[in-house]
Amino acid sequence: MKKIEAIIKPFKLDEVKEALHDVGISGITVTEAKGFGRQKGHTELYRGAEYVVDFVPKVKVEVVVDSDEAERAVEAIKNAAHTGRIGDGKIFVSNIEEAIRIRTGETGKDAI
Repeated sequence: MKKIEAIIKPFKLDEVKEALHDVGISGITVTEAKGFGRQKGHTELYRGAEYVVDFVPKVKVEVVVDSDEAERAVEAIKNAAHTGRIGDGKIFVSNIEEAIRIRTGETGKDAI
């Protein structure tokens, strides 16, 4: 099993969700996040005063899939979240040793 974590721009969330649904992945976890990478934040003007926004709003999408579905899921996220501009985000893929559905006690692939 693989865990795919994607940090994306918030306005791309619906497109990513639809892309994952189209490749057969139904369960996702979404978390609002803030951070910066190469873009290092930006400055904004508010009531005549300029201030630095160090952390840019992002969305973290997490999906756990069977190993043979991981490549399709990554491609779906990558294509849906792409704008070609700085700050499009990152995708991380890691191994999951075990998954357990609390309600039924199912384990492994059956739990996801």
